[in-house]
Amino acid sequence: MTCVGEIRVPLGSTDVLISPLGIGTWAWGDKLVWGYGKGYSDKDLEEAFLTSVERCVTFFDTAEVYGWGKSERLLGSFVRRHNADVTVATKFFPYPWRLRKRALLKALKGSLRRLGLDRVDLYQVHWPFPLRSIEVWVDALADAVEAGLVRAVGVSNYDSDQMRRAHLVLTQRGIPLASNQVHFSLLHREPESSGLLHLCHEMDITLIAYSPLEMGILSGKYTPDNPPRGTRGRRYNREFLKRVQPLIHLMREIGTGHGDKTPAQVALNWVICKGAVPIVGAKNRRQAEENAGALGWRLDPEDIIALDKAAREVLKD
Repeated sequence: MTCVGEIRVPLGSTDVLISPLGIGTWAWGDKLVWGYGKGYSDKDLEEAFLTSVERCVTFFDTAEVYGWGKSERLLGSFVRRHNADVTVATKFFPYPWRLRKRALLKALKGSLRRLGLDRVDLYQVHWPFPLRSIEVWVDALADAVEAGLVRAVGVSNYDSDQMRRAHLVLTQRGIPLASNQVHFSLLHREPESSGLLHLCHEMDITLIAYSPLEMGILSGKYTPDNPPRGTRGRRYNREFLKRVQPLIHLMREIGTGHGDKTPAQVALNWVICKGAVPIVGAKNRRQAEENAGALGWRLDPEDIIALDKAAREVLKD
């Protein structure tokens, strides 16, 4: 299964190519935050997968901790069932009881079993937890490349200094650092303000942006009178939702000028225009269709300036 006319971009300086927009599969099997099994089913997720691939969104990011392995199992089953030509990324979680370097290869083999794959396109260290040094786990990533189990390796939630250290270890092994996956959106600008985004561009490392819609807040579906439920509702309270409405209104206005694009599509395109690759959730066909509508066009420079300004107003203390 392939799409027609797909455009792919390089993943860092590797030979791996990915779609400029990806699907993050945290919600595929997660009951605690996303309510898996209540508002959406495995059938909905499979339709989201198929629609994404049909619309040339073929980069899928998962992790061993998403749904305690359920996300990897679902993604792998969809890939195999439909013989889909996709790029698959997953992650190693440095649990405190994982103390030896060989734990990473063992975890990777577990992910491969759940995915039903011989190797993954991108393998990432999920967090830079300090019980073992960055150098230990990144050196283990190099082992995974040399074992032929992964095509490229990356990190996640690393700051600039940590990323430099990871890059140095891999360079000494003759392997590029392909990516750094971090939280980046209109409402979370730290990768810009800290210089991390600029450093990624400078070092030819792809910045993969997770939560580009701020867990749905930038989709425009939530208001002070209609807040999200559960964990998200506590994180984004009514006062915050009240402050964000002028930004949502501006996003609707800008979207209208680009062929009736939705706030979500504007938010995703903003990330792309910043030189990053957003990965966004998709729990059903409708969401997958909307995600794909962020591709094939670009915001004007004046749009980006206006959005940056409006977002700063929301983020003021």
